[in-house]
Amino acid sequence: MALFEPFPNYIWNLSVAIAMESGGQVGEIVDIVAAAKEAAGTSADNGTQAFMQAWMAKADTLIELAAEDEARGRHFSAGAKLERAALYLLNGERMQAQGTPGRLETYQRARDCFGRGMALGQANCTRVEIPLEKGTMPALWVQAPGDGPRPAVVYCNGLDSSKELLYWSGLPQALARRGISTLCVDQPGTGEALRLQGLPATPYSEQWASRAVDWLEGQADVDAARLGMTGISLGGHYAPRAVAYEPRFASGACWGANHNWAEVQEKRLRREGENPVPHYWGHVMWVFGASDMDDFHEKTKDMNLNGHMDRIKVPFLVTHGENDRQIGVEYAHQAFEQLVNSPKAELKIFTPREGGVEHVGADNMSFGRDYIADWFADTLGGRPGGSNQPQP
Repeated sequence: MALFEPFPNYIWNLSVAIAMESGGQVGEIVDIVAAAKEAAGTSADNGTQAFMQAWMAKADTLIELAAEDEARGRHFSAGAKLERAALYLLNGERMQAQGTPGRLETYQRARDCFGRGMALGQANCTRVEIPLEKGTMPALWVQAPGDGPRPAVVYCNGLDSSKELLYWSGLPQALARRGISTLCVDQPGTGEALRLQGLPATPYSEQWASRAVDWLEGQADVDAARLGMTGISLGGHYAPRAVAYEPRFASGACWGANHNWAEVQEKRLRREGENPVPHYWGHVMWVFGASDMDDFHEKTKDMNLNGHMDRIKVPFLVTHGENDRQIGVEYAHQAFEQLVNSPKAELKIFTPREGGVEHVGADNMSFGRDYIADWFADTLGGRPGGSNQPQP
């Protein structure tokens, strides 16, 4: 299993892989790659505006076609096209330097396409806003079918993802099939919380994760005794930290072990490993609300789980790709080895035999998605498969 690499740099190829794994159509992505090819260089920072224009052009066509469908009353078809338009707009937007002209407008347009796509497609996806100490945490609520209170999982972003990309990862749908609802959050430092409210990231994820638990406890269809927490990429810091400090979580997992992100930043300064987005240092300073590099290092010095994992006293799963070019596999082993008080700790390294070897399975997300969904079915009492009855 290998990453599809049509461009001469990892970051642009990662972006293409994200789109492919998030429901993009291969023929449309081939067109986008061809349109952006001339702008691609060995430096991922160059040509990103042309990269965004290529994704926007395909989105424009889909929006026009969706309008034609809608005019004929073909709402499901229109919704599917608008959903892909949103994906392509977000994929172009996330690659821009902060302050790039048109970036915010592109993001707003993507949000609008996603919302209309969900409505027209009658998707199992409801937008909610969770109160924080300052501002709100926008989220997408995907409900499991069935009667009575069901388990639920809080699912958080990494450094540069959004709640829509969490939805498109397929994990909420995989969990719903197993009888578990999912709350996909734009926590501070990501998605809407960052772009529209200016809320910066914090190492102390229990602060906002506890507010998500408060919200879940107020839902009649949620069993508050069976709540889980997971996160993707940099969520591999946020999810373990939240489970360590929020005792109401009954199980946890991370899709990529970001055990010592502060140390990873020192490695990136030495140009060791790949970055997830272009214009990297400007991006991370924006995410953490830092004024300069010294301020950034001060604000992120606690992005390190050493000395915290032993506080986890519930089942916890660590997953990682064997060939992760961003976060070394040694961090997965460190995280697992420190789960000394978890009654059920598991480490799953995805290998070439199956796939999902790249960062958070960018080469094939199906294996991580299914493994994590099965983990929560086992530990929260969902339906692993083969039975219509929940496990005790």
